[in-house]
Amino acid sequence: MNKPLNAGDALQPKSKFRPLSVNQVEVGGFFGPRVDVVATTTAKLLFDRCIEARMLEQVDPDLPNPGIVIPFDHGNTVTTQMFWDSDFGKSIETAAYALNRKRDEELEARVDDVIDAYGRLQAEDGYLNSWYQRIQPGQRWTNLRDRHELYNAGHLIEGAVAYYHATGKRKFLDIMCRYADCIDATFGPDADKKHGYPGHPELELALVKLGRVTGEQRYLDLAKFFVDERGREPKYFDQEAIARGEKPEDFHFTTLEYCQAHKPVREQREVVGHAVRAAYLYAGMADVATEFSDDSLDPALEALWSHLTDRNLYVTGGFGPSKDNEGLTFDYDLPNETAYAETCAAVALVFWASRMLGRAPDARFADVMERALYNGALSGLSQDGTRFFYDNPLESYGNHHRWRWHRCPCCPPNISRLVASIGTYFYGVAEDELALHLYCENAAEIEVAGTKVGVKQETAYPKDGQITVTLTPETPAEFTLSLRVPQWARGFSLTINGEASDATPEKGYLRIRRQWKAGDTVKLDLQMEPEMLYAHPKVAPDQGRTALLRGPLVYCVEETDNAAPLNAYVVKDGAPVTLDQAEGLGDTVALSIEALVESQPTGALYSTTPPERTSASLKAIPYYLWDNRAPGQMLVWLRREA
Repeated sequence: MNKPLNAGDALQPKSKFRPLSVNQVEVGGFFGPRVDVVATTTAKLLFDRCIEARMLEQVDPDLPNPGIVIPFDHGNTVTTQMFWDSDFGKSIETAAYALNRKRDEELEARVDDVIDAYGRLQAEDGYLNSWYQRIQPGQRWTNLRDRHELYNAGHLIEGAVAYYHATGKRKFLDIMCRYADCIDATFGPDADKKHGYPGHPELELALVKLGRVTGEQRYLDLAKFFVDERGREPKYFDQEAIARGEKPEDFHFTTLEYCQAHKPVREQREVVGHAVRAAYLYAGMADVATEFSDDSLDPALEALWSHLTDRNLYVTGGFGPSKDNEGLTFDYDLPNETAYAETCAAVALVFWASRMLGRAPDARFADVMERALYNGALSGLSQDGTRFFYDNPLESYGNHHRWRWHRCPCCPPNISRLVASIGTYFYGVAEDELALHLYCENAAEIEVAGTKVGVKQETAYPKDGQITVTLTPETPAEFTLSLRVPQWARGFSLTINGEASDATPEKGYLRIRRQWKAGDTVKLDLQMEPEMLYAHPKVAPDQGRTALLRGPLVYCVEETDNAAPLNAYVVKDGAPVTLDQAEGLGDTVALSIEALVESQPTGALYSTTPPERTSASLKAIPYYLWDNRAPGQMLVWLRREA
């Protein structure tokens, strides 16, 4: 039986950095309007489109059974209909964060109706999966590799935790605790339990959240079991296939690298397979490493991080170039026009990076989290909150646009829940240290060094790099305040109560230890200048090209601001880059750069004379904003002339 909870109850941090819950942070600044769009528009829209897709018919036993709505694929093994519980789970999570932002009785009633349906569906033993209870009953736990059974459970649990934090209601939390108890009774190291694990990792993250909010250690232990058991011999997924009467080698994706089950996690050193599954797994590994102070996971996590960020990460923070496996291929394979770079992968990278900060501030992780957040993830949601990118190319000839929905609608609620919960990524709180990982105007209530502390950030970031942090502890308290200095900053200045500080970064953070009192103010000014970035020579598509950056933002050029074809423009190394504005994008900071534009006066397909070049300029906008205005070409990597 779970002990009673009060809103905000959780396991207390002990020399571990944990995030705040969504109800502890009030977000303004850059992300405030984006949270508002999700709260007022996207959260309701997600429910509309889930119900339009007939998801509620599958969940609610009081409604006629819809049967198989979406045909099977992958050798008649999988249909995205099997994942509908995960879409509802993420949509409930998004709605929870929306309700935390602004209470909406209509939205809350719709969520409660879906929760009630899940309550009616739940089996006596706690099992809860609409596909296996309504569409293919009697087949539970028979295909963990392909059919997302435990993945669905994870997203429902995360939705329940979020809804509890936002509303104080615990009906859905109780439902999911019963399901977690059912999973715990089924899986584990004991001889009489199944030694399986999720084919699509995600449940690991959810169980850690559930353990933190309930105080139940066994949920954390179950997360650790799933991490520890993965990839061990004999391979569970192979045994499972044989039990179904199949040959393991007939797996549609041919190798267990696809689901990161090819070897035990502590032996893994390269990011392989499906990008989202990979990042979710590594996030779960990092959570377990933090919760259990398990240093044995460090070599794998460090090697995997380096393999991704040193050889396989797009400049936008996206990864996974191939649509064939929605994931990795080979090192330095980073095509632009055909980039898959699924929105969910960038979201998952934010999750992984944030959890790598669980034991200590380190700008290697926070810088990548910021890059993925502002570029590869945020591009997945239109400005008006109604359309979504599934894949995120870095070049388009004008035919790539956001979807209204998708046959596999994982990305819409995923990017929506990330944006709506963004405040939970700003801070990391340990016993006597407060780390600021991301900068955005906000007000938060935090407990550190045994004292309640009000924290206020004032900043226009990322428009500029000026950040003011004001602390208001209830009583004077000694603790460390850690402020990130991003790698992109060419310099910085720091003052404490108006006096200059000579603090120097440690692993990219300024760590200030002192006794803090109410009204203490820290000002950090990061130099934020436009700059050109160049790719490694092994990234063939980017050779002879450059990308424009300013602060955390990657820029692109669009046809709506520049004459096509965009590949006709050439920029010189060191060309002046100035701040500008773009039409139709509010007060967004655009960039202008001097350029040359090539033309072929003869109009011939081929010519023995070089093209003519005339002076021109290019206007660039933040990548996350592309395809919000008129359709047309888009380009991140510009041709360059040394």
